[in-house]
Amino acid sequence: MSTDSRRPAADSELQRALDAVGDPVRRSILRQLAAADPWTIACGQFDLPVGKSTLTHHFRSLVEAGLLEQRDEGNRRMNRLMRDEFDRRFPGLLDLVLDQ
Repeated sequence: MSTDSRRPAADSELQRALDAVGDPVRRSILRQLAAADPWTIACGQFDLPVGKSTLTHHFRSLVEAGLLEQRDEGNRRMNRLMRDEFDRRFPGLLDLVLDQ
């Protein structure tokens, strides 16, 4: 398989990542996760000015971009920033976002 045939998928993956980090609510989620230990913040604990259904949309975007991993613990959904994994795919991008 040539590099040219892989380019659309790579471009799509990059676009998904840029869309995810381009939203101010999602950047706030990322900053709060970066400041916390993994698996210590449940979805309902984020300090955000949006409703529950909108927040669900933002979490889904972050999961699909490979920035967020979620797991259920009892009746809570816990979150982990997938920093190492994302940094391997897009070196330096998350640092730029978190420093803003």
